[in-house]
Order: sequence, then structure tokens, then C-alpha cells
Amino acid sequence: MSNEIALSELQDFIGSFWYHYDEAHYDDMAAAYSDEIRYVSRSDNGASPFEELMSPELVGRDNVMEWLSDHRKESPYPLRHHATNVHRTGTDGEVTRARFYIFVNQIANYVPFAVSSGVANVAVRRGANGLEFTEMEVILDTTNSVLLSEYSADTAASGA
Repeated sequence: MSNEIALSELQDFIGSFWYHYDEAHYDDMAAAYSDEIRYVSRSDNGASPFEELMSPELVGRDNVMEWLSDHRKESPYPLRHHATNVHRTGTDGEVTRARFYIFVNQIANYVPFAVSSGVANVAVRRGANGLEFTEMEVILDTTNSVLLSEYSADTAASGA
């Protein structure tokens, strides 16, 4: 029996997770995490004025759910997380790794507007009750955009 996770299953699982997060369905969210989930969230440059509010490094479903539940309660409603460009990046035994963009919007004055964006890296496996995250890293965009040629030159100059 193969544990391979098809891309369509992965997309469905990730989309479902973010829907449950947005709607504050905490039991459904918890069911999507393994007992030993490793969760990291941070800004792309580590220097956001909100870094302390967005940068937990947590292990274990209960710890992750406590932080995410509190974080969600302090966020607006409606809030919409969009996972796009989901693609597999590899496998490691029973775990499938994937990466995707995340785009978040809320509503103000009857109009949707962007709140945040970033890149998520996840590890997913088949658990006793379906797919579950074993790792989730969310890297939020906070660095101002520049021309790619300027970014590349700055990256080369800094040796990064």
C-alpha cells in the first residue's frame, strides 16, 4: 500500500485547513495537526515591527492550537487565507513536503483588501484520521518590493 499523497489531495487538505482557520473551526484545525507538529511563523526579514506578534516557534498540537486560537480571536472576521501555487517539493518516507503562496484579505468599507502575503512550507503525512501536518512554516512578506535587479545586486553584495 502506497502512502503517496496526490497533489489534488494535498491541495484539498491545505484549502480545507485555511477555510477552517478563517471560520474559527478549532476542532477541525486541531484534527489537521499531528501530535508532534512543529509550527514556525515569522517575517521574511526577521525585522518586522510586528515580529513579536507573528513569530512563534512551537512544537505539539496543544501548543500550536493555543497560539493559533488566540491569534485568530485577535484577527478580523471575515478573514480569507488563499493558498495558491501549491506544489510538492519532495518526500521523506511517509512525509510529503509542499510549498505554496499564502495571500490574506479582509473587508473594509465593503471592499476586500490585502492584509498579508507570504510563503508556506509544510510537511504532510497520512495519519489515522486522514492527512495531517507534521510541520508548518509560514514566512510572511514584510520587506518592501524593489526591482529584481536591485534585489539580486544587494543579495550578491551581502553574500547571502
